[in-house]
Amino acid sequence: MFNYQIQNILKENPRIQEKLGKTLYNCINNDVKTIAVEVSEQNCIDYIHNLTIYRNLDGYVRKKSVIYDGLAKLFPVLKFEEIEPDYEHSIDIDYLAKVENKFVGFQIKPVTAKHSFGNYSPTERMKASFKDFEEKFGGKVFIIFSLDGEIGNKEVIDEIKSEIERLKMTSI
Repeated sequence: MFNYQIQNILKENPRIQEKLGKTLYNCINNDVKTIAVEVSEQNCIDYIHNLTIYRNLDGYVRKKSVIYDGLAKLFPVLKFEEIEPDYEHSIDIDYLAKVENKFVGFQIKPVTAKHSFGNYSPTERMKASFKDFEEKFGGKVFIIFSLDGEIGNKEVIDEIKSEIERLKMTSI
């Protein structure tokens, strides 16, 4: 899905990377003149290309790895479904999994989203959308931190186990 989205954006706006690169170049040359390193316009265009394609693709692959190489192996009874791109940002959930007649949600964040696991706090918008999800689908939403494609916050595994058991018990 991600590759499709990027290709679609680039197809609709074939010169977007070049425009962004030139904008970055102008900002550097006009606003940040104290930089001792020479930066060319092509350097900036290449940087934007790297940022939009490779880094986002890397994040996408890491997300999939956390789910399919991590959670799916820890919880083989769950079938993980990727949220459609149109809904992903509006509900702040990347994946969901059905437990009996209810769902749990998963938001995958890179470790770089915070400096340490202890000081990350979801935004008010995210908290509200997680609450809406729980009211609508019955299960909680878990934030999983990806550390090189693996689960960085291992304590969440026990929380997920507890939630699965809770949902099974309430479905009886």
